[in-house]
Amino acid sequence: VLQGLFVQLVQANSPSALAGLRFGDQVLQINGQNCAGWSTDKAHKALKAAGESRIELVVRDRPFQRTVTMHKDSTGHVGFVYKSGKICSLVKDSSAARNGLLTEHYLCEINGQNVIGLKDSQIKDILSTSPTAMTVTVMPKFIYEHMIKRMSTGLMRSVMDHSIPE
Repeated sequence: VLQGLFVQLVQANSPSALAGLRFGDQVLQINGQNCAGWSTDKAHKALKAAGESRIELVVRDRPFQRTVTMHKDSTGHVGFVYKSGKICSLVKDSSAARNGLLTEHYLCEINGQNVIGLKDSQIKDILSTSPTAMTVTVMPKFIYEHMIKRMSTGLMRSVMDHSIPE
């Protein structure tokens, strides 16, 4: 995490979003150049120098995230408690606990929809309208907080692509 380049923000309807880039993807190459060890500034300069017509990236799909499939119980819950997007506790013997969801991880996606930067009330709405079988994608707290430490919450909330995948 400290030496790699990672996607931190994907704007809605941007070429990056349309190409399928997601928060947490690791950038390995920019236009054929290996970028291991590059600074963020060097990566930004390489992207700006590439022009607007075509940029070719080689990425590793979200190496620090994992996806857990769960099923709602008869009350419509999967069995975890979260605050500010971070999983705080699990309900004993719940689907979340049985399927390996862990505390001290941040919610990144619910059923493929990015929830980074959303308010807890918005996450609750997404969870409540999810089907009985659902997936959540999570990232360990240390890595998540390292990735977002220089980003404004308002930027994540207003600019990040939170569209519902087709």
